[in-house]
Amino acid sequence: MQKRKPLYGLLACVSIVFILYALVDNYIIDPGAEGFLSHKTGLKRELNLPVWLNVMHIHVAFACIAMATGLLNFSNRIFDKSHKFHRINGYVYLVCVLLVVLTSGYMAPYATGGKITSMGFNALNMIWLLITLMALVQIKKKRITRHRNWMIRSYAFCFTNLLIHLITFLFHQGFGLAYATSYTVGVYGSIVLLLVIADVIIRRIGPSREVAALNK
Repeated sequence: MQKRKPLYGLLACVSIVFILYALVDNYIIDPGAEGFLSHKTGLKRELNLPVWLNVMHIHVAFACIAMATGLLNFSNRIFDKSHKFHRINGYVYLVCVLLVVLTSGYMAPYATGGKITSMGFNALNMIWLLITLMALVQIKKKRITRHRNWMIRSYAFCFTNLLIHLITFLFHQGFGLAYATSYTVGVYGSIVLLLVIADVIIRRIGPSREVAALNK
């Protein structure tokens, strides 16, 4: 239990800062995504900019909501006060993930780096949705620890964008690779790292409180 409080505090800080950054950057500083679009060269499909921007803004909005709702559902205090809120909030998270995946699917063909990056995004979307549905299946079967573990894996994917850009920055600025190549590495690298990080966290925090109580 003592391990989880500082971990949740760190998670809350990172999530809130990233949500604020994403909202300010995409809706105030650069609503036209000019900086991001400047890296998209040699697209095989013609980009309908107004439609793409609307889809992107919807994508960002629901990604932020997913991050916020997921964070709330990892709070033991909120769970103890209202199981009903936890359940409803969980369904909101599920809907948000679905909408993020759908909008990402629309944007994937226009991904920086071309077809190979597009394939990476499609794989990422399918993995995220499958993991999230697994979390739903587990709680329907009253398997609390398994539900929590799958939710940890699912929530990790809320940080996909952050990790992709960190990896891209590392390979582009640090190793001098072309931006498009670095971005492709970021997409595939984030899939592996997010799954690994999630499993490390699962092992660190141990079984859920309910299961731990039953084993006493």
